[in-house]
Amino acid sequence: MPLVSLSCVLIFYLFTAIANDMSLETYIVHVDLPHSQILSDQSQDYLETWYTSFLPTTLASETDQTPRLVYSYCNVFSGFAAKLTRDEAKVMHNKNGFISARRQEIFPLHTTHSPNFLGLHQDTGFWNNSNYGRGVIIGVLDTGIFPDHPSFGDEGVPPPPAKWKGVCEFNFTGACNNKLIGARHFRNGDGTPLDSNGHGTHTAGTAAGNFVGGANIFGMANGTAAGIAPLAHIAAYKVCSSSGRSESDILAAMDIAIEDGVDVLSVSLGGPSRPFHNDNIAVGAFAATERGILVSISAGNNGPASATLSNEAPWMLTVGASTTDRKLTATAVLGNALEL
Repeated sequence: MPLVSLSCVLIFYLFTAIANDMSLETYIVHVDLPHSQILSDQSQDYLETWYTSFLPTTLASETDQTPRLVYSYCNVFSGFAAKLTRDEAKVMHNKNGFISARRQEIFPLHTTHSPNFLGLHQDTGFWNNSNYGRGVIIGVLDTGIFPDHPSFGDEGVPPPPAKWKGVCEFNFTGACNNKLIGARHFRNGDGTPLDSNGHGTHTAGTAAGNFVGGANIFGMANGTAAGIAPLAHIAAYKVCSSSGRSESDILAAMDIAIEDGVDVLSVSLGGPSRPFHNDNIAVGAFAATERGILVSISAGNNGPASATLSNEAPWMLTVGASTTDRKLTATAVLGNALEL
């Protein structure tokens, strides 16, 4: 390679390395609580001030006006999400109270017949004895929700328990009711809990959709559709959109859901398996479990090889399906008009 070309390559990689060091990325940062500090409603401002003390005192550049503190966490763990350069994240390591900092991950999503498949019958047995989930609040962390879906009608569903502190962020009347009692969004710039692709509506309906008669799949499998807890309440937390599912948003939703008063967290997403202490979702789930909240989370869509499970921390209910008891027939028409 000519000397001039080699010099150009080296300069290119040098500038690329400098650009990477100067670019802002979202980091999840764990820190100690300040001495003698007990978390309470009165201490949240003090806690945010403590978190801010770990952030750089100068901007990365003269034109940098990006807000650095993205989220302050107080329920899932002591820490925060912040926009930092690689060098700024390294500088924090020397500060008293610092525990760890890691760039956030972007997680993939994991995706009428479930009650029957599980042997639940509408008028007898465990389903009936459990009151169909009456009074239970299920927080669904997903892509949002379509509030006008028939599964979220509130016929037969009682008002939410007095402990409920959540809000409905839809900007039109009638979106929330006794079934869908809360809806929040955590995607920066998105501005609505409305479902971005249907995945959240699907998972919320599977967990707690109300009884809907006359349901079918393209004219087949006619019957009554229902979620596993059809009389439970749903609180939707939109942490995903078509542009991604960021770890900082998921943790923020878990943090608020604990505060809102959910009884169950339903999470159908996740990343690769990692040590529990380095898995922020597992750490957040542990905090929820300590408060008596069941965290039901998906096992993932990978396989069929061994060791493809994700979300395997023992304090979470990891849910996966390995079998089914029905098939849907379809006709495939090839390019030469041959039908199979």
